Amino acid sequence: MVAKPLGFYQRLQLLSLPAQQAFMAALCERLLPNYALYEQTSGYGDGHTLRTVLNLVWERLSVPNASIDFARQAEKLADCEPPEEDDSFGARRALDAVVSVSALLDTLQGESPEAVLDVSRTSRAGVRAFIELTEGEEDAQTLALIIRDHPLMADENDFQDAVLEAVSEPMNKTTLKEIRQLGRNNGISNLGLTLDEENN
Repeated sequence: MVAKPLGFYQRLQLLSLPAQQAFMAALCERLLPNYALYEQTSGYGDGHTLRTVLNLVWERLSVPNASIDFARQAEKLADCEPPEEDDSFGARRALDAVVSVSALLDTLQGESPEAVLDVSRTSRAGVRAFIELTEGEEDAQTLALIIRDHPLMADENDFQDAVLEAVSEPMNKTTLKEIRQLGRNNGISNLGLTLDEENN
């Protein structure tokens, strides 16, 4: 009997912790432009801190013994969250970015076995919400088909597959740089959005 190939989420959970962290960091990179857009349009947020925290994660991944106080970084992240009373679409997607980086930090501070699945699902859910918002389809079944076949969802699935493949290979500083570059996605977010100017 031929063994059934493992599903996407099963493969994610079987990765080593550093590979899971690289996967999450790449997805977080792709969520950052959504945060930057929210900050630019609302005047709220602290994209600089979010960027700095994610940079420190990449540093730890490429230099495993780098001394970084991730508990302190996690505290800083709390200040990056959009105001609670802001229930706009932009605020929710900005929160996705903060929550995802936060989940990634959890794995650097101790056990957080579900974090990699949470970040993957958060990114997909953001795409789904964006399609629901832009398509304005009332009928749930029709909407489900639109989401399934939508180019943005196809792009999201392809992207996560590509990152999973990349982190499944042996990792070193060179491959980590490539994974990071993949995550940056030329500054285009999972919603296909980008800032006019390059934000580093």
